[in-house]
Amino acid sequence: MVEAPGRRAHADDTVRTCAFVVLWLSLLLVTYWWVADGGVQELGGWATGLTSLGRLTGLLAAVLLLAQVLLMARVPLLEAAYGQDRLARIHRLTGFTSFNLMLAHLVTITWGYAAGELGRTPATLWDLTVDYPGMLLAVAGTVCLCLTVVTSIKAARRRIRYESWHLLHLYAYLGVGLALPHQLWTGQDFLASTSRTVFWWTAWALTAAAILVFRIGMPVWRNARHRLRVTAVVRETDRIVSVYVEGRRLDRLQTEAGQFFSWRFLGRPGWTRANPYSLSAAPDGRSLRITVQEAGDGSAALGGVRPGTRVLVEGPYGRLSARARTTRRIALIGAGVGITPLRALAEGLDYAPGDAVLIQRYTDHQLFRNELQALHRDRGLSLLSLPGHRRGPGSWFGPGPGELDDLQALRHWIPDIAERDVYLCGPDAWTQLVKQTLDAAGLPAERLHLETFKW
Repeated sequence: MVEAPGRRAHADDTVRTCAFVVLWLSLLLVTYWWVADGGVQELGGWATGLTSLGRLTGLLAAVLLLAQVLLMARVPLLEAAYGQDRLARIHRLTGFTSFNLMLAHLVTITWGYAAGELGRTPATLWDLTVDYPGMLLAVAGTVCLCLTVVTSIKAARRRIRYESWHLLHLYAYLGVGLALPHQLWTGQDFLASTSRTVFWWTAWALTAAAILVFRIGMPVWRNARHRLRVTAVVRETDRIVSVYVEGRRLDRLQTEAGQFFSWRFLGRPGWTRANPYSLSAAPDGRSLRITVQEAGDGSAALGGVRPGTRVLVEGPYGRLSARARTTRRIALIGAGVGITPLRALAEGLDYAPGDAVLIQRYTDHQLFRNELQALHRDRGLSLLSLPGHRRGPGSWFGPGPGELDDLQALRHWIPDIAERDVYLCGPDAWTQLVKQTLDAAGLPAERLHLETFKW
């Protein structure tokens, strides 16, 4: 019934292990080269120690900088093994670490070149910037990376729209590209031996190739091949619309229910900025459907999109699909418009009558009510609706059932919840409450599958 879940899980685990090993071997290798060049001995002097620390932090920052770019380069192997949620978390951790190391490199290397005299450091920085090859470009790259990091801080992200953040975040690629000449032209640790030169040039070339192939080339090829166009726009509620799209040879798009694309609808303001939307129906090889709630400029404009509008997509992405499944029985838990990928999964996954249950939390309008009722009738999908406002700030469902708390209610509804694969989607604060209940119910972490478009 479940298509080789063990084989797919083993393959993904192997990819994750290999990626982890490659990253740490790269960090250890550049550290070894630093030690071999006398980096440890140089720590005995003040000025030489600062310079030595500057070299080490620069080397480590360069490795992590390339790693964070690769993490978000949409490399299919990494996408399948990690999923966007996990990749984004690792990317964020790696990005902030590399940025901090880069700042440490900038301060310590300049301070060291100033003979350890703090007062001479600004003048030394100026001399390095104007006299060393590639340094002006490196400064411009640092400014771009600073802009990316500042707008990635949670307090800043809450104050800007997704579309604006997405555009600003692209400066990270420019920053990395501008840093390349400085590192490869003047960095002695990059050019001291043939093996080091080969290592760094190979690392940069592979990273650039990943961007060109998977971020640019593959989307261009897929859009030219499939030529997607809007066929209909259906308003589900005052603030939610479904958009139907058709194209050529969509059976070759290799899309699974539960996955998402980044969408651009041409012929309207802001079309250059992509927005991530999950499929709300299982792909049938002929058409795709998304269901979107108005939240920003991009989503608010979808209601006015006309049939025939050309559509550009990137994807499919995400592990909220059959790929993550490990057991025969499943539970789908969603709230609000977060029910959209679960609606697709309820249609696209294989299961016997009674093996799948869907819990739908909503306040006013129950999305896809008729469609879910049809799945209940035709496929044996068990349905549980949780309407109304939540009964308290610490609870994730509405009024009732009686005096039962969240954990007792969940075990009452699904006694074997800890033995199922659970797919979860909804507002972040709400999903955190559900996760707490699932943890208390004994659900293993590897059986919880969720994906949010956190940015």
